[in-house]
Amino acid sequence: MTTPTLRNFVGGTFLDAAAATFEKISPVDGSLVAHVAEADRGTIDTAVKAGRAALEGRWGRFTAHERAALLRRIAGRIEERFDDLLAAEIADTGKPRDLARDLDVARAAANFRAFADIIAAEGLDSYLTEMPDGRRALNYALRKPLGVVAVIVPWNLPLLLLTWKVAPAIACGNVVIVKPSEETPSSATVLAEIMAEAGVPDGVFNLVHGFGPNSAGEFLTTHEGIDGITFTGESSTGSTIMRAAAPNVRPVSFELGGKNAALVFADTDVDRAVNGLTRSIFTNTGQVCLCTERVYIERPIFEEVAAGLAERAKALVLGNPWDAATTTGPLISLNHRKKVFSYLERAREQGGTAIAGGGIPDLGDDLAGGAWIEPTLWTGLSHDAPVMREEIFGPVAGLIPFDTEEEAVRLANDTRYGLAASVWTGDLERGHRVAGRMNVGISWVNTWFMRDLRSPFGGSGLSGIGREGGVHSLHFYTEPTNVCVNLSEVEPA
Repeated sequence: MTTPTLRNFVGGTFLDAAAATFEKISPVDGSLVAHVAEADRGTIDTAVKAGRAALEGRWGRFTAHERAALLRRIAGRIEERFDDLLAAEIADTGKPRDLARDLDVARAAANFRAFADIIAAEGLDSYLTEMPDGRRALNYALRKPLGVVAVIVPWNLPLLLLTWKVAPAIACGNVVIVKPSEETPSSATVLAEIMAEAGVPDGVFNLVHGFGPNSAGEFLTTHEGIDGITFTGESSTGSTIMRAAAPNVRPVSFELGGKNAALVFADTDVDRAVNGLTRSIFTNTGQVCLCTERVYIERPIFEEVAAGLAERAKALVLGNPWDAATTTGPLISLNHRKKVFSYLERAREQGGTAIAGGGIPDLGDDLAGGAWIEPTLWTGLSHDAPVMREEIFGPVAGLIPFDTEEEAVRLANDTRYGLAASVWTGDLERGHRVAGRMNVGISWVNTWFMRDLRSPFGGSGLSGIGREGGVHSLHFYTEPTNVCVNLSEVEPA
């Protein structure tokens, strides 16, 4: 079987020539997935020009209803090519088939439909103003597209997060230049094909592959023709992009890392909490920005909750992502496993006890080249231990007991991150009270990962800037112009 080459997509065409290529390696078994064309500075420049030409051409005259209809066609084509996208996601990430099917690909279509509905229904802000001197005026806001938007997405939920940004950007009339992670180029390439098949005008969706420094990422974020940048990924990378955007004072929207806490009170339904926490710690092998890495448990039920979580962790099935019995895939790469494993070593050195996992599993010769690691839970660590302070981004969590509600809130908020939290309690009044005190962008009560796509999503501190979702996305991807019309018959001298 011939190894495919994934090419850059610019101005409605896949480019044949590339000065350099790199290899995409499977995290499941270390095999070669694809050769990927790396975009150079000239490719980025061509993409920016193609986007600008689209804005000034037919695309710039599309109405909101025409853009909504286009987004619905894209969603329909995603569903028609569901199996192709599913295979691409699994090849790149190694995540279990059921997870990729039910979350990643399904949400890709849902994202386009959601923003089609939102943009079709969104009205204008208007105000009838009475001036102190008696004059009256009508003020209304026209929202115009930002222009050429750089969309940079991570490897953990590559298709979901790509469509989460591209759908509202296109809905608002922008053009996009997408740079997926070098670890997950495949589904973005299939999406480029889908865009062409759905009739997206040339230059509206452009795809460039590559790395960060001295590659496509740097060339894109420093290009003077970029009007806005949206990025999801590591906090340190967000800081680098912010510095790149500063000279041209371009707007940025960042959804960055998290060190998310769960607070488990003694009045909770323990089975319900343990089931929810198992999902929040281990979904996608812990490689979700919203995953829980810190669990604070009220002391009377600490042993019961810890034992329940350990039992669930040991029951997870690691294996071939296409096997229906598999619940847990590998980490994204051997390099990332090295990082995650270093935290396991440090936890052990600092007196932690692994009540589940703590090592690298032996899955046989067929999977020996993969980036596998055991789902791991630690007890006996202090709140100040690196495992409890620094984002790991793997299937790892530390468990710590608490005695009072005030202590739990203080521990949960003692972090430089501010993305998500979950509160598990049988007292709904306490749930409201504690959830509202969490310094995060999203705070769940007795659940995890449940979201309305119209609600604001994002974080504070090292977890990001701005909000995405519903009209909050539309506000980032548009620039308002206020129009003031004098309704009075005279103008003061």
